[in-house]
Amino acid sequence: MTSDSDTRPLAAPDLAQVRRLVTAVPGPRSLELAARRAATVAGGVTSTLPVYVARAGGGVLEDVDGNTFIDLGSGIAVTSVGNAAPAVVAAVAGQAADFTHTCFMITPYEEYVAVCEALARLTPGDHDKRSMLVNSGAEAVENAVKIARRATGRDAVVVFEHAYHGRTNLTMAMTAKAMPYKTGFGPFAGEVYRAPVSYPLREPAAISGPDAAARAIAVIEKQVGADQVAALVIEPILGEGGFVVPAPGFLPALAAWARANGIVFVADEVQTGFARTGTMFACEHEGVVPDLVTMAKGIAGGLPLAAVTGRAELMNAVHGGGLGGTFGGSPVACAAALAAIELYESADLAGAARAIEARMVPRLRALAARTPAIAEVRGRGAMLAIELVRPGTLEPDAAETARIARECAQRGVIVLTCGTFGNVLRFLPPLVITAGLLDDALDVLESVVTGAVVGGQG
Repeated sequence: MTSDSDTRPLAAPDLAQVRRLVTAVPGPRSLELAARRAATVAGGVTSTLPVYVARAGGGVLEDVDGNTFIDLGSGIAVTSVGNAAPAVVAAVAGQAADFTHTCFMITPYEEYVAVCEALARLTPGDHDKRSMLVNSGAEAVENAVKIARRATGRDAVVVFEHAYHGRTNLTMAMTAKAMPYKTGFGPFAGEVYRAPVSYPLREPAAISGPDAAARAIAVIEKQVGADQVAALVIEPILGEGGFVVPAPGFLPALAAWARANGIVFVADEVQTGFARTGTMFACEHEGVVPDLVTMAKGIAGGLPLAAVTGRAELMNAVHGGGLGGTFGGSPVACAAALAAIELYESADLAGAARAIEARMVPRLRALAARTPAIAEVRGRGAMLAIELVRPGTLEPDAAETARIARECAQRGVIVLTCGTFGNVLRFLPPLVITAGLLDDALDVLESVVTGAVVGGQG
């Protein structure tokens, strides 16, 4: 997290890092665009906020009516280095001027190779690694499953309760939540099995991480059979399922069991990767070294790029031509990724994520202490959440969660929701957000939760 006096370039100099509301939300220009949208955009594509963005940079979004919003969503953990980070913009412009596409499967280029070299260095473990590049997190997960099946000769894939892995047919099968992701879109791909996860808030305190892992393993062995499982796929911190942090020991126990049984352990780090949780990858918090890692979102500063990185013997088990895609590893996206990775390292954005946690968590816990509806504050680094319930119970309160998010937006702060039950507010600020912006956003959140009136608009 940058201080207010930090002079590193985060955005265009004329885009002030302040919250400012000059019209109602949405404003007249956004309302005009909404009418045009209704006539042309499919109704199944929805948006969280009713405003249309004109510019963005650092930790703010500016809409077409001149309102600026503090961004606590980062485009769902994508613009971690800041929106329109100058170094990323320059890299994109330079590469686009050279060439925009050749298809790596036809005529390759250095940028793809350089990204794979960086991923081999950055992902957990010092073993020999190989990578492939695609466009989206769902594509990365699908390819990880393909690789695991080819390498093991097995078919079954094990996923977990509350999981989210994407919107393709296979990844919908792997995703736990029906609405809005799966309802009406079946039948889904087969040989996908679901095991219980560790969700500390919603189970007895006596169930430790290793106990929860043993419970999951017993289900897998009974219902599937360890010798039938190609891959065990899990998010180290559950994303869309509610930013659930499994109890300590859960992930290491699963990884050890997978290794002992010849099962490919796949860490879906699409949302948790690239410094978001205070380490470059969330698996590092417990020393877990996955066989395969899937990545996307924060990898390229806002451009579409995703990857699978893993043990060389697994990645190389696929026959020539078995992996790829026309746009996978776009040279422009690769250039953006190389610039973003340089920022993660040179600016110590993992350290910035830890600083965000240190600033946000005490305030969120203080708010929870006087708000009976907040059942838990959880998360790591700059991937934090509060779960809302009906006071005195663990009954999810999705309506109150939606109200808070909606009213925060009306006051100039973008807050996202998530969770299997729709009752979790999640916070994913850009890792370059200033301390002043973050404090202002927390002031607004507190005022919305408690019903207080907050002062100025930055």
